[in-house]
Order: sequence, then structure tokens, then C-alpha cells
Amino acid sequence: MVKKTTTAQSQAEAEQILDIITKILEDGKAQDIVVMDLQGKTSIANYMVIASGGSNRQVAALADNIQLKLKEAKFKSVAEGKEKADWVLIDAFDVIVHIFRPEVREFYSIEKMWSSVGKIRSAGN
Repeated sequence: MVKKTTTAQSQAEAEQILDIITKILEDGKAQDIVVMDLQGKTSIANYMVIASGGSNRQVAALADNIQLKLKEAKFKSVAEGKEKADWVLIDAFDVIVHIFRPEVREFYSIEKMWSSVGKIRSAGN
């Protein structure tokens, strides 16, 4: 069961998780990083992060580093897609992360599906 964040403490945790994730993506040279604010729009998470890695190896390394740093900070996460590393989904409960190879990201167009939410931050290379 995925928890819904409702308290100020949970919001602070969501922002800590988001900070860890965006720092790893930026330090790992992820491309086209987009952070979407989902608060009040869905109960699945507070934020969604979408980024691209230039190769399967980079996608997998970014996902591994995110999960490692979250674990070190005592936050739980689960991931899917690391075997193939075309598209890795990390569910950190308050933050959902999609890391794609660029052509896979273009094919699935996740940003278009969530376009009504809007970007709150773009960063990266």
C-alpha cells in the first residue's frame, strides 16, 4: 500500500527525498531533469522526477546511486526496470522517479501525460 503524504512532517520528508534525488541526478550528469509537483492532483506521490541517461549503463548507475543514497538517509524505495535499464522506475513513496534513455523517453512521452501538472523545475545538461 502506498502511503499518502498529508502532514507537514511528511511534506518535509518528501522535500528531503526530492533534494537527494535531484542532487544525484545532477551530479551524475542526467539530462533534461524535470520535477513535477503532484500535490493536490494525485495521491500517488508529492513529486514526480523525470530524467534521461545517455546509455543503459548511465540509467542503471543513476538508479543505483539514488537508491543507495535514499537508503543511507533511512528512506525506503523500490525500483523496476534496472535489468534492462531502458526505463527505470523508482518509487520512493513521496517521490516517483523515471529515468529513461532519451529515445525511450521520447516514445513514452510521460511529460505529455502529466502536462496539466506543469514543471516546477528543470535542470541538468
